[in-house]
Amino acid sequence: MLTNSLNLKRNIITSPLVIFLVLSLIPVMVFAASAGSVNTAQLTSSWLGYLAIGIFVLAYALIILEENIHLKKSKPAVVAAGIIWVLVAVAYIQQGETHLAEELVRHNLLEFVELFLFLLAAMTYINTMEERGIFNLLRVKLVSQGFTFRQIFWITGLLAFFISPIADNLTTALLMAAVITAVGGNNIKFISIACINVVVAANAGGAFSPFGDITTLMVWQAGLVEFQGFFALFIPSLVNWLVTAGIMSFAIANEKPDAVNEEAQVKFGAWIVVGLFILTISMAVSFHNFLYLPPVLGMMTGLGLLKLFGYYLQLRDSSYMHGVKSISGDTEIFENSMDSNEFPKDGKPYDIYKNLQRAEWDTLIFFYGIILCVGGLGAFGYLALVSEFMYGDLGATTANIIVGFASAIVDNIPVMFAVLEMRPDMSQGQWLLVTLTAGVGGSMLSIGSAAGVAVMGQARGVYTFFAHLKWSWAIMLGYFASIVAHFMVNGNAFV
Repeated sequence: MLTNSLNLKRNIITSPLVIFLVLSLIPVMVFAASAGSVNTAQLTSSWLGYLAIGIFVLAYALIILEENIHLKKSKPAVVAAGIIWVLVAVAYIQQGETHLAEELVRHNLLEFVELFLFLLAAMTYINTMEERGIFNLLRVKLVSQGFTFRQIFWITGLLAFFISPIADNLTTALLMAAVITAVGGNNIKFISIACINVVVAANAGGAFSPFGDITTLMVWQAGLVEFQGFFALFIPSLVNWLVTAGIMSFAIANEKPDAVNEEAQVKFGAWIVVGLFILTISMAVSFHNFLYLPPVLGMMTGLGLLKLFGYYLQLRDSSYMHGVKSISGDTEIFENSMDSNEFPKDGKPYDIYKNLQRAEWDTLIFFYGIILCVGGLGAFGYLALVSEFMYGDLGATTANIIVGFASAIVDNIPVMFAVLEMRPDMSQGQWLLVTLTAGVGGSMLSIGSAAGVAVMGQARGVYTFFAHLKWSWAIMLGYFASIVAHFMVNGNAFV
């Protein structure tokens, strides 16, 4: 369910696309620092630079229209990345730098590899917990309790806010959307508003944890905010969700939905997998905080532990299958045993690599394309121009608030990557501010975050771009309220 929903992308008409084409120039200004003897001022006005920007804008337009044209988002991103770096290499060679482009692209590849391996480990754990029945158990428990629509609205939002810091905002939003659609039935209004609430809550919850969103993970891995430092955003993130949810809750009827009676069982080893996931997160944090090693090393070590446990499950299933076959002689007893929760439904032993294969590969490769595209455009020298304007002329606070609006239109991942590559000289409070705005700013439009995009696929035709847009004003109020809360709670960090 999770993987299929991830494949369903954006549905935008001409007007939002035009806005996107204008604001998409914001995140392309990256990595102009230390460009050696290359005259980046000359490159920014060269035809090669303009061509690179045009290729990026065209590729991102195709990415946005993925659901309309049925072209996987990773394909235009990867092709554009290759072409842009060819243009970078040609431009640098013309100025006598034959190896600098290679050094710059290796820097971007290192950024991607750390992010890729970290996410691969996390996705494998999430897929394994889903396969073992953990998420289905939570869904069934919620839909069978007889809550009113308004109670479900608040419960799913609260759970999304507190689960997303651990399971990430995308997975959490999909899980809660499944609950909402199961309970809502034909109540389209409830499903639509509750899905908006879940997206806002998941993005807000993900903003105060390194594991809650790709953007926070990138900030943490860059070493700009320590693990415990993100928790300073708890109250601003909570304010962001509560203000928006409080406004939208008045539109939810306080009546009970039709009763839903389901049963769910978890498979053997489900809670061990949960324990291993918690241990893996602890290792990632400890490796970074105490041993000064990259967090990805802890995640990959935890993935190794999961694979060892998967080997035990494989031996257990093989032994079980062999025993049943021996007793039954391959007769009806063996066939009936396939209905048991202890036995693989496909009649094959457990294979951890199936959960590894179910990782969202299109999304992971998409990250490669985006990071390389943005890094390549930055190599042309646009960073100095925009960084001076945003963080020099406008000031860090104004610039970081603008980042939130850009995240809503362009997507927060390339925007945050651009800011990280700019590396403006900011206080800890400002780095927390841009982390907050990039995370919760994406909630203002359904296309601004991975959670919103995925839920559009989950509740297709009900939770749509325009359904979300109707409540963007309320989400914007929550956005500014969270910024005010951040200045009030974390004012000392701005010194």
